[in-house]
Parts: sequence; structure tokens; C-alpha cells
Amino acid sequence: MVKISKVLNNNAVIIKDQGQEKIAMGMGVGFEKGKNDIVNQEKIEKLFVLNENEKLQQLLERIPEEHLSLTEEIIRHAEMYLDVQLGDHILLALTDHISFAIERAQEGIHLQNKLLQEIKILYHKEFEIGLWALQLINERMGVNMPVDEAAFIALHLHTMKIEGGDVREVVKQTSMIRDMVDTIKTTLNIEIQEEDISYDRLIAHLRFALVRATEYDVHSMDHDILEMIKKKYTKSFNCAKLVADKVNNAYGVHLPEEEQGYIALHIERLQQF
Repeated sequence: MVKISKVLNNNAVIIKDQGQEKIAMGMGVGFEKGKNDIVNQEKIEKLFVLNENEKLQQLLERIPEEHLSLTEEIIRHAEMYLDVQLGDHILLALTDHISFAIERAQEGIHLQNKLLQEIKILYHKEFEIGLWALQLINERMGVNMPVDEAAFIALHLHTMKIEGGDVREVVKQTSMIRDMVDTIKTTLNIEIQEEDISYDRLIAHLRFALVRATEYDVHSMDHDILEMIKKKYTKSFNCAKLVADKVNNAYGVHLPEEEQGYIALHIERLQQF
């Protein structure tokens, strides 16, 4: 028999299991329970070793229970929609984010996500889950959360799909892409139609260019083809070079000439529409 050491809320308790203190979570596991009561093990859905999850305990003691329930529902929906098993660490990060976002919305404070358009394209499925989550939160909590929050949720979900993912790295990469697009717009003095397929292709290519650069997997290009691009699409190649220089100076990421050639092709295509 496993006894409860502490009740955190109706759906979370601390127990001692096999000599370890653990957080046991499940629907109604702590309902009308107290210290030293026997826990119904059939209700336990998740277990977290306490000394590795002290922040989770602190969070569960400080936020409304509804915020945790909402986050768990969002995570379950995301796992089904993406057909992946998200790591346990997403519970802490996403619950904390959503709880704070709800508090901000209730106070009428809305944060702008400057990477909204890029996130919609780069992490399309995660963004759709973010929109679904917003609707759920708005209905359950009676708050009006802006679409920017869907993008923030999408970033968290994308990060947790990566083993040991770091949301700061995802934000950094997305920021780099935004800066690259801004450089193209400014240099060529053009407005890029974000709804156009060419824009999607450009964003996708810039992302993969950064991945290849950081993983030292250079996108090979025939030397003669590269020289042809330089001569035929001089304006676009010079723009691509400026983009590469900006990324190198601002972020320390080197994009070789071959990669610049591919970027130039996408820039040239962008100007044709």
C-alpha cells in the first residue's frame, strides 16, 4: 500500500514509492484525500521523481488546478495530432507558460510575437495545435487570448519534439530567419507576400540552410552553376551575400558561397511574383 505524503491538488499528490518521493498525477487522485491516506493506484496516470521535479511541485502548489488540466489536455491533443510522445519535461514548461499567459489575458496584457508569420510557416502543425489550444482556453477560462499566443505554444511544442530541445535555440533560429527576410526586403525594396507559396519556400530553405550550416552539412553546388548564378542573377546573389554577412556578423553562423547561390535562386523566384 502506498500512502500520500502531501496533497498538492485534486489531481496531484506526493507519495513515497519504493523508497523515493514521487509526484503522482491522475484524475481525482487527491480528491478528498489527506496525509497518510492510501492512494488509489488505479488513478495514477503519471509519476515524477520528486528530487528531479521540485519545480513541478512548486508550480502545482501555486497555480489554479484548471491551468494544469488544460495543459494536460493540450499535450494529449498534441501527441495525437503529431503522432509523437512528448517528453515529461513539457508538462512543467508548458503549464508554467499557459498559466502565466492566462493571468496576462485576464489582466488585459497581450504580448506580441514578432516571429508569428515565420512560426506559422516553419512549424505549421504545431501552430494549428496552438490555435486549437487557444480556443480551448478561451472557452474554459472565459478569456480572449490573441493569436500570438498560439505561436508561443507552437514553439514550446516544437522544442519538446527535439531530444533535449531548448526553446531558446528554436527562438534564435526563428529570429535569424526573420532577420534574413528583413534583409532581403530592405535590400531589394520589395514587399513579400506572406501568403504566396514562394514565401513559404524561401522560409523553408532559409531554415534548412541554417541547419546545414550549424551541422556542417554544406549544400553542394557545381562551381559552374554557382558562377552562372552570380552572373545571371547578380542582384539576387549580392542580396544573398548580404544576408549571409548579416547572419555571420550577428549570430556567428557561416553560410558558404554554395549556400548563398541556392538562397539567390529563391530570392530571384520571389521577385518574379
